[in-house]
Amino acid sequence: MVQSKKQKYLFLAFCLVPTFILFAIFTLYPLFSGLYYSFFDWSGSSSNKTFIGFGNYIKLFHDAIIPNTIIHDYFLVVTKVIGIMILAMFFAVALTQLKLKEAPFYRVIFFFPNIMSVVVIGILWTFIYNPSIGLVNSGLEFIGLESLAKPWLGDETWALPSLVLPSVWAGIGLFMLMLIGGISNIDKSYYEAAEIDGATQWQQFWKVTVPLLWPQIKIAILYIVITTLNGSFVIVQVMTGGGPNNATHVMGSYLYQQAFVQFNFGYGATIGVMILVLSLLTVLILQFFMRREKVDY
Repeated sequence: MVQSKKQKYLFLAFCLVPTFILFAIFTLYPLFSGLYYSFFDWSGSSSNKTFIGFGNYIKLFHDAIIPNTIIHDYFLVVTKVIGIMILAMFFAVALTQLKLKEAPFYRVIFFFPNIMSVVVIGILWTFIYNPSIGLVNSGLEFIGLESLAKPWLGDETWALPSLVLPSVWAGIGLFMLMLIGGISNIDKSYYEAAEIDGATQWQQFWKVTVPLLWPQIKIAILYIVITTLNGSFVIVQVMTGGGPNNATHVMGSYLYQQAFVQFNFGYGATIGVMILVLSLLTVLILQFFMRREKVDY
């Protein structure tokens, strides 16, 4: 019995220790290193570091660009959550309820953007938005709406909204498959009972599908929020570089500019700490408001 417990603990240690080591190297170490460097004035390319305490944090609160980067990030969060979840839910329900013969083909087509690099997606959509040869302006001219054509990524008003479409397009497929998996696990008897009670397709969707699919919906929303707050800088960097006139800078792209363009690594680390704190607070608040009791029918 004692030998059996010892073997059990050795097996658990064998499984968990390598994972913890990798987690410590690639997550904990960068996390605490960033926090450490945020207290220094450091270029990131020299051995000379000057301890300035909370100097970078004071600078952060007085930086006029920071509030705009936060607004831009949460604008992308809200628009991506709404756009991706509505379209992913629509396609998931359509491909499971309509019983289309071409459903496997459509799943592959909708998932295809997810296997593409974000850099490739950014370059592709940069060409689509090109004011001279891009598909958007050419399409508007073709249907007689050339007055609406504009340099989308060069316009301070439209540059940030223009980033929403490629971001949504790139994210639909993954969450569509997630929701399809959830819908496929819902017992068909619930729909049959609802139909016998006279519920319409719309009522079945809101009273049966959504409540039973809520765990997947919650995970999808949290995943979109986290990846947007921590990864939207890639699409920004590729398509606009934060311009025009800082109109599309998000927290991540501004961090990149400060740390690796202006060589103000200490201040960049401070922005990274801010991103971490805001991400944690956002997730905790969403967890609180999205909590629901388990649905039983």
